[in-house]
Amino acid sequence: MSFVTNPIGILGESEAAQILERKGFKVLEKNWRMGHLEIDLIAEGKDEIVFAEVKARTTLYGDKKPEEYVDENKKRRMIAAGNAYIKYRKTEKQLRFDIIGVLVDAKTNTVIYSNHLENAFTPRVRSISSGSHSGMWKWRKKGR
Repeated sequence: MSFVTNPIGILGESEAAQILERKGFKVLEKNWRMGHLEIDLIAEGKDEIVFAEVKARTTLYGDKKPEEYVDENKKRRMIAAGNAYIKYRKTEKQLRFDIIGVLVDAKTNTVIYSNHLENAFTPRVRSISSGSHSGMWKWRKKGR
């Protein structure tokens, strides 16, 4: 099992957790894992659960910001992990997938930029029937 061990990643996730907490969320999990699935941060608000992917970088490559490094494959893995979490925890709150980008000054280890993309993407729901994993949500992969 691998966890965030580099100082930039740790700082980025700490900043992201603080962003969520300032917005009234309680961070429930950091680096939650089930098998090969992983979610950086899981936070709970009054009516919703937030699954957040954190991208921390020390430099911008061209004009690409840290949060822009979340590709379709990562989104699919986040959705699968979110589905596993709601089945495991049996939560019925609304779900939200966020991306939080953090840019860190490598010399001083201070955050110089952060951006929280709320509802960065929304999974498509196939069904919420008794035949779909005991009535829990089942996500549809793109193109199906």
